[in-house]
Amino acid sequence: MVCPHCRTPNPEGTNICVQCSTPIELEDATLPFIPPDADATLAFDPDATQATAWSRPTSLNVETGGDGRMLQAGDVLGDRYEIVKLLGEGGMGAVYRARDRELDRLVAVKVIRPELARNAQVLQRFKQELILARQVTHRNIIRIFDLGSAQGTRFITMEYIEGEDLAGVLSHRGKLPAEEAAGIIAQVAQGLEAAHAEGVVHRDLKPQNIMMDPQGRALVMDFGIARSMDSSNMTRTGALMGTPTYMSPEQAQGQKVDARSDLYTLGIIFYELLTGNPPFEADHPMATLVKRIQERPKPPIEVEPTIPKPINDMVLKMLGTQPAERHQSATEILRDLDAWEAERTGRTPAGGTIVIAPAKRDITIKIAALAMVCLLSVVTWLYLRKPAAAPAATQMVSVLVADFHNGTGDAVFDGTLEPAVGLAMEGAAFISAYSRGEARKQANVLKPGATLDETMARQVALQQGISVVITGDIEKNGSGYKISLAALDGHSGKSLISKSANAGSKQDVLSAASKLATPIRKQLGDTTPEAKQLADAETYGASSPEAAQAYAKGQEFQWAGKLDDAIKQYQRAVELDPNMGRAYAGLAVVYIRQKNREESEKYFKLAIGKTDRMTDRERNRTFGAYHLSVLDYGKAIEELSSLIQKYPADDAGRTNLALAYFLSRNLPKAIEQQQKLVTEHPDNALYRGNLALYEMYGGQFDGAIKESERILKANPADPEALVAEALSQFGEEKLADATATYQKMAATNADNASVAAIGLADIAMYEGRNGDAVKILESGIQADLANKNGSAAAVKMAAMAAAQHKPQSVETADRAIKTDKGAAIPAGRVLAESGQEAKALDAAKTIALRPEPEPQAYAKLLEGEVQLAKGKPQDALRLFNEARHLADTWLGRLDSARASLELKQFPDALSDLDYCISHKGEAAAAFLDDTPTLRYFAPVYYYKGRAQEGLGSAEAAATYRQFVAIRGKADAGDSLLEDAQKRLKVLAVHP
Repeated sequence: MVCPHCRTPNPEGTNICVQCSTPIELEDATLPFIPPDADATLAFDPDATQATAWSRPTSLNVETGGDGRMLQAGDVLGDRYEIVKLLGEGGMGAVYRARDRELDRLVAVKVIRPELARNAQVLQRFKQELILARQVTHRNIIRIFDLGSAQGTRFITMEYIEGEDLAGVLSHRGKLPAEEAAGIIAQVAQGLEAAHAEGVVHRDLKPQNIMMDPQGRALVMDFGIARSMDSSNMTRTGALMGTPTYMSPEQAQGQKVDARSDLYTLGIIFYELLTGNPPFEADHPMATLVKRIQERPKPPIEVEPTIPKPINDMVLKMLGTQPAERHQSATEILRDLDAWEAERTGRTPAGGTIVIAPAKRDITIKIAALAMVCLLSVVTWLYLRKPAAAPAATQMVSVLVADFHNGTGDAVFDGTLEPAVGLAMEGAAFISAYSRGEARKQANVLKPGATLDETMARQVALQQGISVVITGDIEKNGSGYKISLAALDGHSGKSLISKSANAGSKQDVLSAASKLATPIRKQLGDTTPEAKQLADAETYGASSPEAAQAYAKGQEFQWAGKLDDAIKQYQRAVELDPNMGRAYAGLAVVYIRQKNREESEKYFKLAIGKTDRMTDRERNRTFGAYHLSVLDYGKAIEELSSLIQKYPADDAGRTNLALAYFLSRNLPKAIEQQQKLVTEHPDNALYRGNLALYEMYGGQFDGAIKESERILKANPADPEALVAEALSQFGEEKLADATATYQKMAATNADNASVAAIGLADIAMYEGRNGDAVKILESGIQADLANKNGSAAAVKMAAMAAAQHKPQSVETADRAIKTDKGAAIPAGRVLAESGQEAKALDAAKTIALRPEPEPQAYAKLLEGEVQLAKGKPQDALRLFNEARHLADTWLGRLDSARASLELKQFPDALSDLDYCISHKGEAAAAFLDDTPTLRYFAPVYYYKGRAQEGLGSAEAAATYRQFVAIRGKADAGDSLLEDAQKRLKVLAVHP
C-alpha cells in the first residue's frame, strides 16, 4: 500500500504511513487518499509584520490552477479574487491569501487540486466542508463566505485572520499559564458547543487549526474532514481520519465517533498548553495511538507542579479512554472551567454556558412562569437526594390511584388516603404514579363532571396506557377502621391482588393505608426490603388525617389552577403539621406559578429543612425543583439526571429534566427527553403539549403543529397546544393561520384571551402595523387589569410601548415596570432606544437584583443598549459579549449584530444574524415564557441586508426584499422600511 502523500510503500493494512505519519484510508483503494487540509499545517509568515493565519511553506508540489499550473501572485480567480501569495498546501489543495477586489479586503482562498476535482466523491467531500462549516456560525469558528468555480478551478473563500495558530504559540512559548490556557480552551469549547449543537463533529481538531487573533480570540477552522453525526451513510467503518497525535482512542481504532471524540482531542490540546508536550509521546505515531488506547496519561500536575489541582482533574477527565468516562458535552467542560474560575477569583459562578444555550423571562420573576405553563400539572415534580437502588427487575409500571370509597361517614377521609398510597407505591424505582390531576382532566374530557371513581379510572387507564389502577375503601370497624386496597390490570380490569388492614384509631389510618402498598409492590415485582418500604410508609403516616387532607385538597386545587385556594390548603396543612415538608414544597411550586419568587424560595428552603419526613424520591424531587426555581439549570440537570438514574420510572422527574434542558436552551436534549415520554405514553396530552412547545422553540414548526392538532382534537381549549400551534404557524410565515388560531383561543376563556391578545398584537407589530397593535393591546390591558392579572397587563404595556412614539412610549414603558417588575426587560429596551438612559439603567438594576446568570445577562444587555443608543458601539459590544458569557440569548445575538454593524465588523454581524435566523423558534417567544415576541424577528432581515451590503454580497438586495415584503402593510414612518427601500434603489443602480 503506497502512501498517497510521500509515496512510501507500506505493509498491507497499515493505517498510518511509516515514513510521514499520514493517515491512510483502508477503503476505496482506487482513490487517492485525501489528507486533512490542515496537515499543510499553518505557521509564521515571514513576510508579515506578525504571525499570520494559514501559512507554512510546504514541500508538496501541488498544481491547483484549472489549467494545471500553480497559481501565482497577481492571478485573478473569477474576475474577483487577486492572489497575493501561497499560504500552505495540503493533500486536497492549496490555500492562498487573496484580495477581494469587489470589497477591497483580504480573504483566504482554498483551491482544490484539479485531478481531485474530477473525482465525484472527492468533490463531494470538498462541498461537504462548505456545507458543514456554513451551518455552524459562531465567533470562535472561522467563517466561510462562498463556494466558487472559475476557469475550471474550484475554490472556497473564507475569513482571513491576521494572527498565529496555536501550534506557533506553543513553538515559541513552550507552555502557558493555567489561566491563559483555560481561557483558550474555553473559547474553543464554545466553538465546539455550537458545532455539536448542529450535529457536526470536527474530527481533526489540533493546535494547527486553532487560530489566535491579535485580540486573543481563538477560532477553530478546517472542518474539511468533519462529518455530520446524522450522515451515517458517509461514515465508513475502518477508515482512519484525522491527525495521529490528536486522535481519540475510538478514532484511532477506526470506530464511529461522536462529539466526545472532539472533547478528548481538546483534552490533549489542554494538556499540551499546560505542560508544553502532548500526553502520549513515542518514537512512532502508531505507538502513540497504542499508548492512548491502552494507558492512562501521566497527570499533568506531575509534569508541571504549578498546575491547579482542579485543572489537572479536569484534563484527566477529558482524557478518559472510554467516551462515557469523559465530559459528555462541551457545555460540561465550560461549566467546570467556570466553576474553577469562580473559585479562583471569588466571584459567583455563572453556571456554565449551557446551550440551546443557553434566558428566561422575568428575569426576575418571569422565568418561573414558563416552567409552570409548560408542566405544572405534574405536582409530583417536587423532590430529590438519595433514593434506594432500583430493583434488578422489571419493566416500568405506571399506576393510577382512583378515588377511594369513604364508608366511614367522616369527611376527613375524603381524598385523604390516595396521595399517601401513591407515594408509597413510588418507593419502588420502576413504578411511576400517574398524576391524579392530569387523570381528572382526561376524565372530564371523556365525561364532563365525572369523578375519578374505579370505572372512570379504568377508562383513563385504557386511554393513557396506564399499567395498573389501584382502588381503595375505608369502613368503620368497631372503634377502629378497616382499609382495603386492590390492584387492577389497567387494560383488562382483572384483579391482580387485594389486601386489607385494620387501624385502631384515626391517627393510625394513614400509616395502615401506606403499608398496604407493600404487598402490591411485591406483586408487581418490587424487591425492596420490606423494612425499607414500611419505613417510607411512616413518613406519611406521621401526619394527622386533617393535615393530610388539607395537603390533598391543596394538590387538587393546584391541579385545577385555583392557586389561591391551593395556598390556603397548604398553609392549613403546615399549621396542623409544622413538619410536613411536602406541604411546604407544594407552597413553593404554587408561588412559582404566581411568579412570586421570594415566597417560592422561602418555602423551598423550609421544605428542604423538613426532608426527614419525605420519602427518598420526594427528597430528590424537592432538590431538583429547588434548583429549577433558582435558575440553576446545570445543577437541576445534574440532580434530575441522578433522580431518574435511580428511579427510571419517575415520569415527573423525566418531565422536569426535559424542562431543565429547555430552560438552559439545550433544545435538542429537551426534545429528546420529551419524545421518550411521548413514545412511552402516546396518549398523554401533557407530555405531547410539552413536546409541541419544545419543538416550536427548536424551530421544528411542522412537528409542533402536528402535536398541537392531535391535542386539540381531544381538548380544543388546551392553552399550551393553542400557543404552540399559533407560534409555529407564525414561524412558518402562515400569518393568516396564526391569526385564526389566536382568535379561536380568545373565544375559549379569559386566560386564553389574554395570551391571544398579545399574540395578535405581535403579528401586527411584525408587519409594522403598530397602530393596530396598540388598539389590540389597549383592550387586552383593560381586560387583564379587570381580571387582576397585573403581570399579563405589564407585558402588554411593554409591547405597546415598543409600538408607540415618544413621549407615549416612555410613559407606557414606565407604567409597565411600575405595574410588574417582570416587564423590566422589554420595557427597559424601549427606554434605552428612546434615549432615557437613567430610566433604562434603573430597569437594568431591577433586573440585576437576581444573582442568577440569566438576569445578570439581561441586565448587561440593557446596559449595552444604553451605550448603543448613545453612539458608543464598542462599549455596547463589550457589554453584549459579557452578557453572552453569562447566558447566550437570542436577543443578545441580535444586540451583538447591531453593535457589530455600527463598527463595520460585517462578518461578525452576519454570523450573529445567521444564528438569529436559524434559531427562529427561540425568537417566537424570546424569554421562553410562551409570550409571543416575533416582532423582534422581522428586523433581522433588514440588519442582515446591511451586513451583506457591507461585505459587497449580491445577496443583500434579496434580503432587503424579504424585509420589505414582511413590512408591506406597515404604517407610515417605519424608519427601517424606508431605509431598506432606499438601499434597494441604490443597489438596483449599483448592484
